[in-house]
Amino acid sequence: MYHLGMRTVAAVTTSRADYSHLFWVLRELDASPQIQLRLIVAGAHLSPAFGMTVRQIESDGFVVDSRIECLLSSDTDVGMAKTIGAATLGLADVLGDMRPDLLLLIADRYEMLAPAAAALALRIPVAHIEGGEVSEGAIDHAVRNALTAMSHVHLTPTETAAQRVVEMGEEAWRVHRVGAPSLDHLQRSAIPDRDAIEKELGVLLDPAQVVVATHPVTLARDTTREADALFEALAQINRPVVFCFPNSDAGGHDLIERSTAFCAGQADAHLFVNLDPVLYWGVLRHAAVLVGNSSSGIMEAPALELPVVNIGMRQQGRERAANVIDVEATTSAIRAGLDRALDDEFRPSLAGMDNPYGDGTAAAQIVRILETVPLGEELLLKRAPALAGPKPSDD
Repeated sequence: MYHLGMRTVAAVTTSRADYSHLFWVLRELDASPQIQLRLIVAGAHLSPAFGMTVRQIESDGFVVDSRIECLLSSDTDVGMAKTIGAATLGLADVLGDMRPDLLLLIADRYEMLAPAAAALALRIPVAHIEGGEVSEGAIDHAVRNALTAMSHVHLTPTETAAQRVVEMGEEAWRVHRVGAPSLDHLQRSAIPDRDAIEKELGVLLDPAQVVVATHPVTLARDTTREADALFEALAQINRPVVFCFPNSDAGGHDLIERSTAFCAGQADAHLFVNLDPVLYWGVLRHAAVLVGNSSSGIMEAPALELPVVNIGMRQQGRERAANVIDVEATTSAIRAGLDRALDDEFRPSLAGMDNPYGDGTAAAQIVRILETVPLGEELLLKRAPALAGPKPSDD
């Protein structure tokens, strides 16, 4: 219920991945007496092929205020580009009617360009979570930087990311290091135990699984060019394997087909369309290693002291903890990385390791900032930094 003096915050979620990160932020926003939360659901959440995860959002008790149908049933970069256009059209109408005081966006998915562009034209200030990160091997890197330029409040996961946002020209008062909100699950969610996970998934977790989370490399012309080496390496190990669905990027359907075929030929390999956030955390907690190119290996796995074999270029440039083993996208390199990760001495060496992405208290910090940040022209008017060095010559 809206009360006079409250500020309206509209949040956009487009996939299971960003919803996992936003979950506790949304909980805190929904509970705040100073904020009216308006939730906009779009993209893969509304796709049967990706599990219709909007149902999970509603079962968690959130009211979905608007649904934006925009994800094309495509496996190409043209489909991605058209998805941005369709999302922009839908969001222009929704945000034009809603006129929230703030729009909350997260991370670096390409479709997040749509709400940012619509908000820019509508003079709606944007708060952006997880800016300042680096993932040089994907278009995500450029998307994240574009979102930073279009945003007015920056909620970064690390100190380095906060510094990078300031160096991009953002005023320091707008930039807040809060940590990665996905880590709040470990502090606040009830992570299921082994018996509950095995019953829910129908998969035995002993021996410990190799969890695979791999996505198309969207900066490459052939977005699945690193997949051959991964599947060849997996075929050579004597371990049960759990695959998570890839993102809805160009090449994602190809990865799904290959994962499905792999599982059909391996009795102890399983593919899951959608693991809800706490179930995913539970699987990781009991895993032997996470392999692929997902940011969850970089941001979340360190909190569990879980070995990670990070393949190829997708996460290039991102801050890393001691659990991450970077390998080239060749069969031999991936096998060597897995051998090291599964070595009896490697995981014990991670005990007490530091995770640069925070301690699981991000959501409360984010909501306090959104409750108190000044609104109106003071927030919308972004001042350019003073230029250093000599003035250009008139000659």
